Amino acid sequence: MLRHLIRTNPTTLVARSIRPHAKRARIPASNAYPAVGHKTAFASFHSTPSRRSPPLIALLATILKSSTSLAFVQTAARLSLTFMPAIVITNYKSRSKLKYAHLHGIPKSEETVARLMKQIRIRKYLLYSLLMVPMSLLWGTVVASSEQTPLTGRWRLIVLSPEEEEEIAGQLAGPGWYSAVGGILAADGPAKIIPNTDWRYTWVNSTLRRLEATIPILTNEPTSHKCWFDEKQDHPPMPPPASYPLLPRPRAAEYLRRLCDNIREGNCFTLPTPRTPHQIAGPPYSLLLVEKPESSNAFSYGFGPNGGGGIVVYSGFLDDILARMPMNADPITKKSNSWFTWLFGSLFSPPPPRHPTPTPEQTAELAILLAHELSHLVLSHHLESLSSTTVILPGAMAIIMDVVRVVLFPFTMLFGPFVNDAVAQLGKVGSGELVRMGELCTTVNQEIEADVVSARLLAHAGFDARDAVRFWENRSSDTKSVRESSLDERFVRALGGQTHPVNELRVDALRQELARWENERQRQVAASQ
Repeated sequence: MLRHLIRTNPTTLVARSIRPHAKRARIPASNAYPAVGHKTAFASFHSTPSRRSPPLIALLATILKSSTSLAFVQTAARLSLTFMPAIVITNYKSRSKLKYAHLHGIPKSEETVARLMKQIRIRKYLLYSLLMVPMSLLWGTVVASSEQTPLTGRWRLIVLSPEEEEEIAGQLAGPGWYSAVGGILAADGPAKIIPNTDWRYTWVNSTLRRLEATIPILTNEPTSHKCWFDEKQDHPPMPPPASYPLLPRPRAAEYLRRLCDNIREGNCFTLPTPRTPHQIAGPPYSLLLVEKPESSNAFSYGFGPNGGGGIVVYSGFLDDILARMPMNADPITKKSNSWFTWLFGSLFSPPPPRHPTPTPEQTAELAILLAHELSHLVLSHHLESLSSTTVILPGAMAIIMDVVRVVLFPFTMLFGPFVNDAVAQLGKVGSGELVRMGELCTTVNQEIEADVVSARLLAHAGFDARDAVRFWENRSSDTKSVRESSLDERFVRALGGQTHPVNELRVDALRQELARWENERQRQVAASQ
């Protein structure tokens, strides 16, 4: 610590050079005070070393961003709710005694009144402290688990630690994905898998690889596609660079540690850059074709690199595409009438296999559905759904039901255990319904988001994103692939102030995204002129 004191008279200023870790200067006693009224005291000093406090915030973020964080919150809330009735009832009795004595003129000394009021305040502050602990833990969990979805910027919660995410990705990597998907398909009976030697598999696989080749472009669109606005008017529209590019998702603990370092260094307004971010769960993605003519759909599943995520396509969807549009058949080679061909043709020149060749229009329709499912994988929607359905919604409902039981405790205590059991059973049923409606809300948002991002994938892959609007409009009227909205779905839309069906909302969101592309293009063209 720097300790240096110079005392001088008003007319004299003594300047001395000071070196770090200098020893105390020795001055003879006769010259210690050269002049009356002028005193100079010398003290050694050293520069304070940089002291870095333990990363407490980062440590808390590591603990709170995990699947057990809401369990900590629930335990703290239960402890607080356990003591809350006793504290509230005791304070109520103390206040009632003071009020009764005041109304009936019962004399009480000032010391007694002051002591009772002090006890009431202590218990009140204790109650506030008990309630602040679970609220602080819940707030910390939300902050540590919040992140913005790439390419769209939507805020979401993923209450899973990086270690838990890596464990999930490791279980699904390689053959793990096929085992998990096989269990899903087995729920509807034995599934017949189309082999990779089938021409349909080759068609779907090539289209998927064409789409996933555009994923690196999403990480740096301003550099990868600088002249996106220079296209002609009749050219398929190209997307402007996304405000939230596809970057590795930051780890919460590392993010907050870097933020603390920036604050310590005085860079409070500099966004921290994590040193060890998550990996982008990119290609290659797994692919599986299932022979199921009555199902005209596809779904994506999984998370993580090395094939931890993939797409399952049913043959019914391929049949619908091939039936709606004319097919190009491979030309049949004209047979030769020579005697050599008649004798040895079957040995040396086997006839080429005959199979239909999909048209570009059919490939475009296939690409639209694959791009939608691929967007779910790129945006880690399945990880978000896993966090929501297994951690967030059950944990939140458990905390809410604990609060409800505490509020209803006086009534259940009076009416006996039967009423208590009935309330508990009602709470289980109600929490299950609320959890299912929460899942529907998450699903609707993810479907709309996947449609918007799929348009970007299609444009970068060379397809016309405007075809996606017509495709989803046709799917909305297709009774084979779209079911009627359930009562829960209609209730969820009513809560959100939405009266249109989900499919219409998805089409409208896609139209708005394409209109935004055109507006951005015109603005950029006007600015460049």
